[in-house]
Amino acid sequence: MTTQIPAEADWDQAPGLLEGAMDLELTAADCNLRYWLQAVPQGTLRGRPDGHDPALTVAPYMLEGPFFEAITQEYAFRALAEEKATRVLSYLVPIAPDNDTMEFYATQVLDECRHAMVFRNHLLALGIAPERLVEAVDAFASPYKDSVLKPLEQRSLEIMRDDRDFIGGVVMMTIILEGALAPAAELSERKWRPLDPAAAEIDKGAGIDEIRHLTVGADIARRHLLDHPQDKDRVVELIRRGMDMWAELPTHDMVHWREERFQEGLRRHGDVVGDYEIWPGRRLIDTTAQERQDTADQWSDDMKAKRLKYMGLEEALA
Repeated sequence: MTTQIPAEADWDQAPGLLEGAMDLELTAADCNLRYWLQAVPQGTLRGRPDGHDPALTVAPYMLEGPFFEAITQEYAFRALAEEKATRVLSYLVPIAPDNDTMEFYATQVLDECRHAMVFRNHLLALGIAPERLVEAVDAFASPYKDSVLKPLEQRSLEIMRDDRDFIGGVVMMTIILEGALAPAAELSERKWRPLDPAAAEIDKGAGIDEIRHLTVGADIARRHLLDHPQDKDRVVELIRRGMDMWAELPTHDMVHWREERFQEGLRRHGDVVGDYEIWPGRRLIDTTAQERQDTADQWSDDMKAKRLKYMGLEEALA
Protein backbone atom coordinates (compact mmCIF):
# COMPACT_ATOMS: atom_id res chain seq x y z
CA MET A 1 0.00 0.00 0.00
CA THR A 2 1.34 3.41 -0.96
CA THR A 3 1.94 5.76 1.95
CA GLN A 4 0.19 9.12 1.58
CA ILE A 5 2.72 11.87 2.27
CA PRO A 6 1.28 15.19 3.48
CA ALA A 7 1.71 17.84 0.78
CA GLU A 8 3.79 20.17 3.01
CA ALA A 9 6.33 17.37 3.58
CA ASP A 10 6.36 16.01 0.03
CA TRP A 11 9.56 16.81 -1.85
CA ASP A 12 7.73 17.76 -5.05
CA GLN A 13 4.63 19.40 -3.58
CA ALA A 14 5.89 21.29 -0.54
CA PRO A 15 5.71 25.10 -0.76
CA GLY A 16 8.81 27.24 -0.52
CA LEU A 17 10.00 28.12 2.95
CA LEU A 18 8.71 31.70 2.90
CA GLU A 19 5.30 30.81 1.52
CA GLY A 20 4.85 27.86 3.84
CA ALA A 21 6.07 29.60 6.97
CA MET A 22 3.79 32.59 6.41
CA ASP A 23 0.64 30.92 5.10
CA LEU A 24 0.34 27.36 6.44
CA GLU A 25 -1.33 26.52 9.74
CA LEU A 26 -0.24 23.33 11.50
CA THR A 27 -0.67 22.17 15.08
CA ALA A 28 1.34 19.89 17.34
CA ALA A 29 -1.46 17.32 17.03
CA ASP A 30 -1.13 17.53 13.22
CA CYS A 31 2.63 17.02 13.47
CA ASN A 32 3.10 14.48 16.25
CA LEU A 33 5.45 11.51 16.18
CA ARG A 34 3.23 9.35 13.98
CA TYR A 35 3.05 12.18 11.42
CA TRP A 36 6.83 12.56 11.46
CA LEU A 37 7.48 8.83 10.98
CA GLN A 38 5.33 8.87 7.87
CA ALA A 39 6.12 12.27 6.44
CA VAL A 40 9.85 12.74 6.94
CA PRO A 41 11.75 9.43 6.46
CA GLN A 42 9.26 8.18 3.86
CA GLY A 43 8.58 11.54 2.25
CA THR A 44 11.00 14.46 2.53
CA LEU A 45 14.12 12.32 2.99
CA ARG A 46 13.27 9.28 0.88
CA GLY A 47 16.39 8.49 -1.19
CA ARG A 48 18.26 11.48 0.29
CA PRO A 49 20.15 10.26 3.38
CA ASP A 50 22.56 13.19 3.11
CA GLY A 51 19.83 15.68 2.28
CA HIS A 52 20.20 15.53 -1.50
CA ASP A 53 20.04 13.22 -4.49
CA PRO A 54 23.19 11.03 -4.20
CA ALA A 55 23.79 11.44 -7.94
CA LEU A 56 24.51 15.16 -7.54
CA THR A 57 28.18 16.08 -7.46
CA VAL A 58 30.14 19.25 -6.70
CA ALA A 59 31.52 21.25 -9.64
CA PRO A 60 35.24 22.18 -9.72
CA TYR A 61 34.52 25.91 -9.33
CA MET A 62 33.01 25.15 -5.90
CA LEU A 63 36.20 23.53 -4.60
CA GLU A 64 38.30 26.70 -4.41
CA GLY A 65 38.04 30.45 -4.72
CA PRO A 66 35.19 32.77 -3.67
CA PHE A 67 32.33 30.28 -3.99
CA PHE A 68 34.24 27.85 -1.78
CA GLU A 69 34.89 30.60 0.76
CA ALA A 70 31.24 31.67 0.78
CA ILE A 71 29.69 28.23 1.15
CA THR A 72 32.19 26.86 3.66
CA GLN A 73 31.64 29.83 5.97
CA GLU A 74 27.88 29.55 5.57
CA TYR A 75 27.63 25.80 6.06
CA ALA A 76 30.09 25.69 8.96
CA PHE A 77 28.13 28.43 10.74
CA ARG A 78 24.82 26.71 10.06
CA ALA A 79 26.17 23.35 11.19
CA LEU A 80 27.19 24.86 14.53
CA ALA A 81 23.91 26.76 14.83
CA GLU A 82 21.90 23.59 14.24
CA GLU A 83 24.06 21.64 16.68
CA LYS A 84 23.43 24.24 19.38
CA ALA A 85 19.71 24.28 18.55
CA THR A 86 19.61 20.50 18.99
CA ARG A 87 21.13 20.69 22.45
CA VAL A 88 19.06 23.66 23.62
CA LEU A 89 15.73 22.41 22.25
CA SER A 90 16.06 19.15 24.15
CA TYR A 91 15.11 21.10 27.30
CA LEU A 92 11.63 21.75 25.89
CA VAL A 93 10.79 18.04 25.63
CA PRO A 94 10.43 17.27 29.38
CA ILE A 95 8.45 20.44 30.10
CA ALA A 96 6.01 20.17 27.16
CA PRO A 97 2.42 20.41 28.45
CA ASP A 98 0.95 17.39 26.58
CA ASN A 99 1.96 14.33 24.59
CA ASP A 100 1.48 15.80 21.11
CA THR A 101 3.63 18.80 21.97
CA MET A 102 6.26 16.60 23.62
CA GLU A 103 6.38 14.37 20.52
CA PHE A 104 6.59 17.37 18.20
CA TYR A 105 9.59 18.84 20.00
CA ALA A 106 11.26 15.43 20.17
CA THR A 107 11.01 15.28 16.37
CA GLN A 108 12.30 18.83 16.04
CA VAL A 109 15.35 17.89 18.09
CA LEU A 110 16.04 15.11 15.59
CA ASP A 111 15.39 17.46 12.64
CA GLU A 112 17.91 20.00 13.92
CA CYS A 113 20.46 17.27 14.56
CA ARG A 114 20.00 16.03 10.99
CA HIS A 115 20.46 19.54 9.63
CA ALA A 116 23.77 19.88 11.47
CA MET A 117 24.88 16.55 10.01
CA VAL A 118 24.04 17.36 6.38
CA PHE A 119 25.68 20.79 6.53
CA ARG A 120 28.84 19.21 7.95
CA ASN A 121 28.76 16.39 5.42
CA HIS A 122 28.57 18.80 2.50
CA LEU A 123 31.88 20.25 3.65
CA LEU A 124 33.32 16.80 3.01
CA ALA A 125 31.93 16.91 -0.53
CA LEU A 126 33.66 20.28 -0.92
CA GLY A 127 37.00 18.62 -0.25
CA ILE A 128 37.49 18.90 3.51
CA ALA A 129 39.29 15.81 4.83
CA PRO A 130 37.20 13.81 7.35
CA GLU A 131 39.94 13.94 9.97
CA ARG A 132 39.96 17.76 9.71
CA LEU A 133 36.20 18.28 9.71
CA VAL A 134 35.72 19.39 13.33
CA GLU A 135 38.70 21.72 13.14
CA ALA A 136 37.56 23.09 9.76
CA VAL A 137 34.01 23.80 10.94
CA ASP A 138 35.39 25.74 13.87
CA ALA A 139 37.81 27.69 11.66
CA PHE A 140 35.32 28.51 8.90
CA ALA A 141 32.67 29.71 11.37
CA SER A 142 35.09 31.87 13.35
CA PRO A 143 34.71 34.58 14.66
CA TYR A 144 30.92 34.52 14.43
CA LYS A 145 30.53 31.34 16.45
CA ASP A 146 31.47 33.37 19.51
CA SER A 147 30.02 36.78 18.63
CA VAL A 148 26.66 35.47 17.30
CA LEU A 149 26.01 31.91 18.40
CA LYS A 150 27.36 32.06 21.94
CA PRO A 151 25.07 34.86 23.23
CA LEU A 152 22.03 33.33 21.49
CA GLU A 153 22.82 29.95 23.03
CA GLN A 154 23.24 31.47 26.48
CA ARG A 155 19.94 33.36 26.31
CA SER A 156 18.11 30.25 25.08
CA LEU A 157 19.57 28.15 27.90
CA GLU A 158 18.48 30.74 30.46
CA ILE A 159 14.90 30.48 29.22
CA MET A 160 14.58 26.75 28.52
CA ARG A 161 17.01 25.08 30.93
CA ASP A 162 17.30 27.48 33.86
CA ASP A 163 13.81 29.05 33.97
CA ARG A 164 12.02 26.01 32.49
CA ASP A 165 9.86 28.52 30.61
CA PHE A 166 8.13 26.43 27.97
CA ILE A 167 6.23 29.15 26.13
CA GLY A 168 9.24 31.46 26.39
CA GLY A 169 11.37 28.80 24.70
CA VAL A 170 8.76 28.29 21.98
CA VAL A 171 8.66 32.01 21.24
CA MET A 172 12.46 32.31 21.35
CA MET A 173 12.80 29.60 18.71
CA THR A 174 9.85 30.62 16.54
CA ILE A 175 10.39 34.38 16.38
CA ILE A 176 13.94 35.21 17.43
CA LEU A 177 16.03 32.29 16.17
CA GLU A 178 14.44 30.22 13.40
CA GLY A 179 12.12 33.04 12.42
CA ALA A 180 15.04 35.39 11.81
CA LEU A 181 17.28 32.84 10.08
CA ALA A 182 14.68 31.24 7.79
CA PRO A 183 14.76 33.96 5.08
CA ALA A 184 18.55 33.64 4.83
CA ALA A 185 18.08 29.90 4.31
CA GLU A 186 15.55 30.62 1.54
CA LEU A 187 18.07 32.92 -0.13
CA SER A 188 20.73 30.23 0.16
CA GLU A 189 18.59 27.65 -1.64
CA ARG A 190 17.79 30.06 -4.45
CA LYS A 191 21.31 31.33 -5.06
CA TRP A 192 23.06 27.94 -4.92
CA ARG A 193 20.50 26.18 -7.15
CA PRO A 194 22.32 26.78 -10.49
CA LEU A 195 25.81 26.48 -8.95
CA ASP A 196 25.71 23.68 -6.37
CA PRO A 197 22.47 21.70 -6.81
CA ALA A 198 23.35 19.38 -3.91
CA ALA A 199 23.59 22.36 -1.56
CA ALA A 200 20.29 23.71 -2.89
CA GLU A 201 18.62 20.36 -2.17
CA ILE A 202 20.08 20.33 1.35
CA ASP A 203 18.61 23.79 1.87
CA LYS A 204 15.27 22.73 0.41
CA GLY A 205 14.96 19.71 2.70
CA ALA A 206 15.89 21.76 5.75
CA GLY A 207 13.37 24.38 4.66
CA ILE A 208 10.57 21.81 4.50
CA ASP A 209 11.35 20.95 8.12
CA GLU A 210 11.49 24.62 9.13
CA ILE A 211 8.00 25.25 7.74
CA ARG A 212 6.75 22.67 10.23
CA HIS A 213 8.79 24.10 13.09
CA LEU A 214 7.69 27.68 12.51
CA THR A 215 4.01 27.02 11.89
CA VAL A 216 3.56 24.62 14.81
CA GLY A 217 5.53 26.91 17.13
CA ALA A 218 3.31 29.84 16.16
CA ASP A 219 0.18 27.77 16.80
CA ILE A 220 1.43 26.65 20.22
CA ALA A 221 2.13 30.26 21.23
CA ARG A 222 -1.23 31.45 19.90
CA ARG A 223 -3.18 28.79 21.79
CA HIS A 224 -1.23 29.41 24.97
CA LEU A 225 -2.04 33.12 24.89
CA LEU A 226 -5.72 32.49 24.16
CA ASP A 227 -5.84 30.25 27.24
CA HIS A 228 -3.55 32.46 29.37
CA PRO A 229 -4.08 36.10 28.31
CA GLN A 230 -2.42 37.25 31.53
CA ASP A 231 0.90 35.97 30.08
CA LYS A 232 0.79 38.27 27.06
CA ASP A 233 2.73 41.23 28.47
CA ARG A 234 5.54 38.95 29.62
CA VAL A 235 5.78 37.25 26.23
CA VAL A 236 5.75 40.58 24.38
CA GLU A 237 8.61 41.81 26.57
CA LEU A 238 10.55 38.60 25.96
CA ILE A 239 10.18 39.07 22.19
CA ARG A 240 11.25 42.70 22.34
CA ARG A 241 14.28 41.82 24.42
CA GLY A 242 15.17 39.07 21.95
CA MET A 243 14.82 41.36 18.94
CA ASP A 244 16.95 44.03 20.62
CA MET A 245 19.59 41.41 21.33
CA TRP A 246 19.49 40.19 17.72
CA ALA A 247 19.92 43.75 16.43
CA GLU A 248 23.14 44.12 18.41
CA LEU A 249 24.74 40.97 17.02
CA PRO A 250 27.09 41.24 14.00
CA THR A 251 24.87 39.06 11.80
CA HIS A 252 24.74 41.65 9.02
CA ASP A 253 28.54 41.78 8.88
CA MET A 254 28.68 38.00 8.64
CA VAL A 255 26.11 37.77 5.86
CA HIS A 256 27.61 40.71 3.98
CA TRP A 257 31.06 39.11 3.92
CA ARG A 258 29.49 35.92 2.61
CA GLU A 259 27.52 37.74 -0.08
CA GLU A 260 30.59 39.71 -1.20
CA ARG A 261 32.50 36.48 -1.72
CA PHE A 262 29.51 35.06 -3.61
CA GLN A 263 29.48 38.23 -5.76
CA GLU A 264 33.12 37.72 -6.65
CA GLY A 265 32.27 34.16 -7.63
CA LEU A 266 29.53 35.47 -9.93
CA ARG A 267 32.03 37.77 -11.60
CA ARG A 268 34.33 34.83 -12.30
CA HIS A 269 31.72 32.22 -13.22
CA GLY A 270 28.71 34.15 -14.48
CA ASP A 271 28.44 31.89 -17.50
CA VAL A 272 27.33 29.06 -15.21
CA VAL A 273 24.22 30.85 -13.94
CA GLY A 274 23.22 32.28 -17.32
CA ASP A 275 19.71 33.78 -17.26
CA TYR A 276 18.62 31.95 -14.10
CA GLU A 277 16.22 34.13 -12.07
CA ILE A 278 16.70 34.20 -8.31
CA TRP A 279 13.17 35.59 -8.00
CA PRO A 280 10.66 36.38 -10.74
CA GLY A 281 11.98 38.95 -13.17
CA ARG A 282 15.43 39.26 -11.56
CA ARG A 283 18.42 37.38 -12.92
CA LEU A 284 20.90 36.21 -10.30
CA ILE A 285 23.79 37.52 -12.40
CA ASP A 286 22.33 41.05 -12.19
CA THR A 287 21.93 41.13 -8.40
CA THR A 288 24.39 42.69 -5.97
CA ALA A 289 25.51 41.51 -2.56
CA GLN A 290 23.60 44.35 -0.89
CA GLU A 291 20.44 43.69 -2.89
CA ARG A 292 20.36 40.03 -1.90
CA GLN A 293 20.99 40.89 1.74
CA ASP A 294 18.31 43.62 1.74
CA THR A 295 15.83 41.24 0.14
CA ALA A 296 16.41 38.58 2.80
CA ASP A 297 16.01 41.25 5.50
CA GLN A 298 12.68 42.30 3.98
CA TRP A 299 11.53 38.68 3.85
CA SER A 300 12.45 38.37 7.53
CA ASP A 301 10.49 41.50 8.48
CA ASP A 302 7.45 40.41 6.48
CA MET A 303 7.41 36.91 7.95
CA LYS A 304 7.93 38.16 11.50
CA ALA A 305 5.08 40.66 11.17
CA LYS A 306 2.66 38.11 9.76
CA ARG A 307 3.43 35.44 12.35
CA LEU A 308 3.27 37.88 15.27
CA LYS A 309 -0.14 39.06 14.05
CA TYR A 310 -1.30 35.42 13.84
CA MET A 311 -0.20 34.88 17.44
CA GLY A 312 -1.86 38.08 18.60
CA LEU A 313 1.49 39.66 19.46
CA GLU A 314 1.81 42.38 16.84
CA GLU A 315 2.45 45.02 19.53
CA ALA A 316 5.88 43.42 20.02
CA LEU A 317 6.92 45.32 16.88
CA ALA A 318 5.78 48.69 18.25
